[in-house]
Amino acid sequence: MRERSARLLDWYDVHARDLPWRVPPASSARPDPYRIWLSEVMLQQTTVAAVKDYFARFTAIWPDVHALAAAEDAEVMAAWAGLGYYARARNLLACARVVSNELDGAFPDTEPALLKLPGIGPYTAAAIAAIAFDRRAVVVDGNVERVVTRLEAIETPLPAAKPAIRAATDAITPAVRPGDFAQAMMDLGATICTPRSPSCMLCPLAEDCGARIAGIAPDLPRKTPKAPRPERRGHLYIARQGELWLIETRPGRGMLGGTLGFPTSDWSDAPDPAPPFEAPWRELGEVRHGFTHFQLTLTVHHTDQPGNPDRGAYAPLDPDALPTLFRKAHALAT
Repeated sequence: MRERSARLLDWYDVHARDLPWRVPPASSARPDPYRIWLSEVMLQQTTVAAVKDYFARFTAIWPDVHALAAAEDAEVMAAWAGLGYYARARNLLACARVVSNELDGAFPDTEPALLKLPGIGPYTAAAIAAIAFDRRAVVVDGNVERVVTRLEAIETPLPAAKPAIRAATDAITPAVRPGDFAQAMMDLGATICTPRSPSCMLCPLAEDCGARIAGIAPDLPRKTPKAPRPERRGHLYIARQGELWLIETRPGRGMLGGTLGFPTSDWSDAPDPAPPFEAPWRELGEVRHGFTHFQLTLTVHHTDQPGNPDRGAYAPLDPDALPTLFRKAHALAT
């Protein structure tokens, strides 16, 4: 029986996904570390389908790390709007500036050195080292977790199974073409070893997949049930004067930090209404939005009466520059 890595790489050579940040397996070109880093940051907790357009926009506006490092914070945050997890955008800028200003635009080529950069954790460091620099690294994302869990029939629920999954991935990661191997594992999980209906008949690893042999592939990986997300509430205020909207830049830290938005109250069990100025506010309805650790419901209020706001300023507004939460509120007012 041929080694699993060899069979997987043969499969990848034929079936690799065409992705805008990826160098095809048959190409002699070297991957661009900037594009690999940018894509990996964008892909954290986000799907490939959602990232493609953002990646194209970013690389068109900022084609290299020096260009991104020189960008205005507000411009980058606006381009990121709608992609979510906004700390990634703040870390993206911080990392770009370190690489541009302190490393002369050259990304480090080892995991330990990459881990020293803002916003780069163990997974991202391993992925960049393997894909951009062909370093042997153990790359484990959600797709890889699923593939390896089934391959080794690991029935321990996640997240407790993570050490075993990493060890098993390490055992099959080759020294030759480690970047292609990492991407092949991701592609296998995304297209063949899918969550609910794995296509085992098409899988290059099927002949020795423990879960397939045991008939439990669709049941793995097992997961520890999550506790329900707590509910929070708040108030959001939309004030408009003709074509001008009252908007503010949110504090740099915290939820939606550094993004443009409408003024809101605190988000809590019993929020203080805290309107930005006294006015006859009209209630428009509610918007709901799910964050990682809580579910938020905001009551949306509107006024076109003039006032002296204690925060924010009136300005023209491009709704596409708003995070999804504020786009939902904007839709209620238009």
